[in-house]
Amino acid sequence: MDLNQILPQLESADEEETEKVLKQFNLENSHTFTFDQNEEALRIKLCQTVLSALGSPMQPSCQRTCLETLRILSRDKRVLTPVATREGMLTLGGMARLHPGQGGGDAQSEEEEKVVVEALKCLCNVVYNSPAAQQVSVDVQLAHGLCASLQTARTWHHEVGLFTLRLLFLLSALRSDLRGVLRREWHAGRLLTEVLEHTLDVRWVGSYEAARPDPQALPMPAEDNERAMEALKALFNLTLSDAGGEEGDHQFRLIAAILRHLLMLKTETEEKTEEAHSHAVNLLNNLPVSCLDVLIDVPVQGGLENYGGKNMDAIQVLLDFMERRIDKQGSNYKEGLTPVLSLLTEGSRHHREIRRYIKAQVLPPLTDVKIRPEIGTTIRNKLVRLMTHVDMGVKQTAAEFLFVLCKESVDNLLKYTGYGNAAGLLVARGLLGGGRGETQYSEDEDSDTEEYKSAKPFINLITGHVEEPMPNPMEEMTEEQKEYEAQKLVNMFDKLSRQNVIRPMGVRPDGTLAPLEETLCDPADDNSGSDSD
Repeated sequence: MDLNQILPQLESADEEETEKVLKQFNLENSHTFTFDQNEEALRIKLCQTVLSALGSPMQPSCQRTCLETLRILSRDKRVLTPVATREGMLTLGGMARLHPGQGGGDAQSEEEEKVVVEALKCLCNVVYNSPAAQQVSVDVQLAHGLCASLQTARTWHHEVGLFTLRLLFLLSALRSDLRGVLRREWHAGRLLTEVLEHTLDVRWVGSYEAARPDPQALPMPAEDNERAMEALKALFNLTLSDAGGEEGDHQFRLIAAILRHLLMLKTETEEKTEEAHSHAVNLLNNLPVSCLDVLIDVPVQGGLENYGGKNMDAIQVLLDFMERRIDKQGSNYKEGLTPVLSLLTEGSRHHREIRRYIKAQVLPPLTDVKIRPEIGTTIRNKLVRLMTHVDMGVKQTAAEFLFVLCKESVDNLLKYTGYGNAAGLLVARGLLGGGRGETQYSEDEDSDTEEYKSAKPFINLITGHVEEPMPNPMEEMTEEQKEYEAQKLVNMFDKLSRQNVIRPMGVRPDGTLAPLEETLCDPADDNSGSDSD
């Protein structure tokens, strides 16, 4: 429909005619709405006209049609000026029943509920596309109304809950100044935790222990999964900064317990399960590392004697998730893999049982040292390959993970990866000369196999495996030929050095690289000479 025809019709139309005209517009533009700059002024006027109509009393069906039109128009951020005002946001907030005292949990007809859903969808679009609308949302305390709505979560119909949570996520993502207010004044963190408990059907059997999901139970319904994902995303934003205090610690542990429960659940598809695990990993990274013991401290469900009686089911799920992310072809490792690597690294660094369990799965005792560490299909092989990845963040995160599993011992790391793969980490940490990191670890028993011990003297430290003996090219040379080749090599290095192509380097006492002349000892400072007779 031509906007030049629609606008005059709407100026004189009654409610029935308005609904008829806008329904036709919605039908034609719901899937193929284009952003024509020549019509920008007309669309702004249509937006204003529809918003004015919503301010007048009308039937829910006409309200819904007007809101659908606004939702379509709100995809274009250039026409949002009439909506991104105090009056516009109050109108939409009122229709979404987000103003205090509106009774969001009161019984509504099906048509009234559809109006609420359309208003929430409009608000999501407007807030996402308009910084001015974001500021107005803060001014009219739209987030307060959202938190009031969270209190009625048990009575939500699916779409009301879904878009309420999505709007809260958008506001908390786009307005960092709002997070503290949401957490402190309106207790949004606690409310979102309760939403997750209800949505995931958590049944507590201990302070921070949820009952094990029934293996015979049906997968989590898709609608419940959708709402849970939106709640997790909003909770992620609210936990980006530490709330602190005893109450904060309790809340964090409660979240960790719910996330453990989520990790053990299955959804209707593997893709949705993967998405749920991804959000759980992101949120776990925001929690204090001391709270990660909740993942393994589940006495009612039993544990493994080898790991202090701790239950490692959730850790195994995280390891499986990590390996799937590594194997995923064409995936963005920085976004998809580094969060779970970081989580497992910090968990291993601060919780001995977690480190011991992960090391047993990732770095089992070496038996075959004839193959290079980066070649093969084991999880160790895959992680060692990542140590030379082109993305610096991925490379460093993978190397740090393996380093922590080796208790930050350079010798242990080189045993599993080879010097060539580990060089980047060792340079960054100033450990080229060997030694350990700063973290203190308990002493475990020697885990070297007899096969490794017997092969150790023959392992190439650079490549990390036993190499077949190479023929000596100098064996059949005469002394004159050897001298000639040596002099040729010296001349090549001298030329490259004078042209600054290469620069001789040495290792300082602290393990860092430096120009060779800086690392050579001054003979006057050398006190290691023998005493005179």
